[in-house]
Amino acid sequence: MSPTALSAIIAELESAYDPAWAEAWDAVGLVCGDPAQPVGKILFAVDPVASVADEAVAWGADLIVTHHPLYLRGTTTVAADTVKGALIHRLIKHDIALYTAHTNADVADPGVSDALARAVGLSGELRPLRPSPDDPRRGLGRVGELEEPRTLQEFAAQAARGLPRTAWGLRVAGDPSRVVRTVAVSGGAGDSLLGTARAADVFLTADLRHHPASEFMESGAFSGGPALIDAAHWATEWPWLPQAAELLASGLAARGISVETRVSETVTDAWTTTAQCEELSESSPGSTEASARAGRA
Repeated sequence: MSPTALSAIIAELESAYDPAWAEAWDAVGLVCGDPAQPVGKILFAVDPVASVADEAVAWGADLIVTHHPLYLRGTTTVAADTVKGALIHRLIKHDIALYTAHTNADVADPGVSDALARAVGLSGELRPLRPSPDDPRRGLGRVGELEEPRTLQEFAAQAARGLPRTAWGLRVAGDPSRVVRTVAVSGGAGDSLLGTARAADVFLTADLRHHPASEFMESGAFSGGPALIDAAHWATEWPWLPQAAELLASGLAARGISVETRVSETVTDAWTTTAQCEELSESSPGSTEASARAGRA
């Protein structure tokens, strides 16, 4: 395997994830690296963080492709005494380039939500949850069908088996015995898509906030709206990595270019453990009786 120029790798990536598809606020593309530098080994990861850089250095990677940007809001410094600056310095020191495909990978066909849908067991044709106005094949989220109906509890267990393990796990809102077949998914934070998911039996996404989720479930109680499953952000986007690695490798192979790819299994989810709170009781600080006793003291 002879290394090829980074510019050729970027061209293939951008044929699958056109930077023009990214949101205006997003920051995608080459973050560091010389387009002329040779690339033979490519590591795919969700987050551009120190643990992923450690993995890239140990493996001898020439390029890291991440889903999340390093500098989403811009910067005025890459000084080595800052967290992100230190990362850039380390990558440059080891001749490792960094490339990001973010919201352009979210709306691609196939993209982040296609991979999530397959990971949790959706079969057959998938359609965008919110289609792109200029191409109905692309868009945010995906809607599809389970091969056979499942109860919500059964589907949640199936989804948990299909996603990488995190401390967060899955949180479920809805009747566990409810039968579900039509499933909507969206990789990453998906509460902006709650309104468009109403035709599904269940909506699986990440980062659902209390008020939108609570109001959605309250309104659904009247209209028969979908149940909700809230997974860890990192876990809903990780399934895209093997898909992207395969797309890149096969696209390059068709042009006579051979590369070695690796999917990082480093868990970069921010949450590392959980602890259950005590159930409310008459003696707990938040109970009505306890509050009344405190008021009489």
